[in-house]
Amino acid sequence: MADSNDAQHLAPLEGEHGEFAAQIADQVESFLIAVNAIAREESAGVAVPLLLLEVSQILLAGARLGVQQDFAPVQEFQPDVGPEPEGIDDLRISLAKLLDNLDTYSFVFDPYLPDVVESQLSDDMVSIAADLDNGLRHYRSGNVAEALWWWQFSYVSNWGNLAGAALNALLAVVTHDRLDAEFTGEDEEIAAAEQLLAD
Repeated sequence: MADSNDAQHLAPLEGEHGEFAAQIADQVESFLIAVNAIAREESAGVAVPLLLLEVSQILLAGARLGVQQDFAPVQEFQPDVGPEPEGIDDLRISLAKLLDNLDTYSFVFDPYLPDVVESQLSDDMVSIAADLDNGLRHYRSGNVAEALWWWQFSYVSNWGNLAGAALNALLAVVTHDRLDAEFTGEDEEIAAAEQLLAD
């Protein structure tokens, strides 16, 4: 979360907490429904552009959370909203199978400490979904303050970074397809992207 001295420089809350939370909840629910539907697609050529769209839209929600003054939870410890939703492992497996050779990608976790790390889109999408779903369950239970705090905290600490990296990877796949980028036999990821998007 932002330092308390920095929080005063962030944008004030937009209207009432309830209205803002409802808007974020709508975007989160839409994202979760869409990702689960996309995972049932049979073609990566259809799935990748749709994932690009959904990640772009949820990042807008994250940015709106990120510029707010820090939300504060009512309780010191996060209330229990139960275990992860059923099907989370199935979602990961479905996305990994769908994306195939496109699943593994590299990105810079912190641009100010530029170490390249390797990740999987399927893992990252599920991690984003789990963070968002946790906040949505707080919201649905009537705990708006906890929902907003969790969405904001998890955005700046985890899912915002993952979503930005995933967006870049998905955009790279679409870019190579649209621009018909040249590649050599060593460019396996690009070759896989063009093959899958041609399906």
